[in-house]
Amino acid sequence: VQLVESGGGLVQPGESQRLSCAASGTIFSMYAMGWYRQAPGKQRELVALITSGGRTTVVDSVKGRLTISRDNDESTVYLQMNSLKPEDTAVYYCYEADPSGAYWGQGAQVTVSS
Repeated sequence: VQLVESGGGLVQPGESQRLSCAASGTIFSMYAMGWYRQAPGKQRELVALITSGGRTTVVDSVKGRLTISRDNDESTVYLQMNSLKPEDTAVYYCYEADPSGAYWGQGAQVTVSS
């Protein structure tokens, strides 16, 4: 299984950004996907999950600003981030667990700064 994130970079507070995670080597439509993030000096934390059926869970700290979605035809999961804040600065990782194991992408740096 390979997960490849894209879309990170430097944005100003209040701006939007969308991260993508393309999956290969897995039956993507069958499994839940997640986005985690790790800020400097902090532990990796869950941001959002989406089930194979499209049901989503978003942690309270980003609810209303970050949205997870998936395109099973493209084997891709997205994280739409709006109204970004400096505290959203982190490396964002996508995650998948299937019967063969648990997998992480390489990470996408998102920096929110003026």
